[in-house]
Amino acid sequence: MAVNGNNIIIGTMSGNTFTALAAVKSHDITTQAETIEKASSFQQQWREFIAGRKEWSVNVSYLVLQDANSNIEDLLKVGTTYTIRIKGRTGSYKLSGSAICTQCKQSYQIGNLSVGNFAFKGTGELGNS
Repeated sequence: MAVNGNNIIIGTMSGNTFTALAAVKSHDITTQAETIEKASSFQQQWREFIAGRKEWSVNVSYLVLQDANSNIEDLLKVGTTYTIRIKGRTGSYKLSGSAICTQCKQSYQIGNLSVGNFAFKGTGELGNS
């Protein structure tokens, strides 16, 4: 059975308090590993690789709420390190790690809903919590 995006919640931790990012309409979670080429005396024509270091990131798109003053202050959150938690609505499959807010973008168009985007870059391990 496929997972509905509404069942995955991304938020920040402050002490023991989890705060979901408000009005999230979509989010992307990316993990990747670098590859390191290795030399081989047996293989001259084809490259061989080993797995290197890992990294992760989270991008969150959200609706800008009516309290525009509070939402505009989101633009000042870049450069701040947060403890990010990714969990199911039922509390299952929790992951967490520290991440730096690297970007906050907000778009305002007359006649359309205003939207924003946060980009977080993991610093250290994304692991089970």
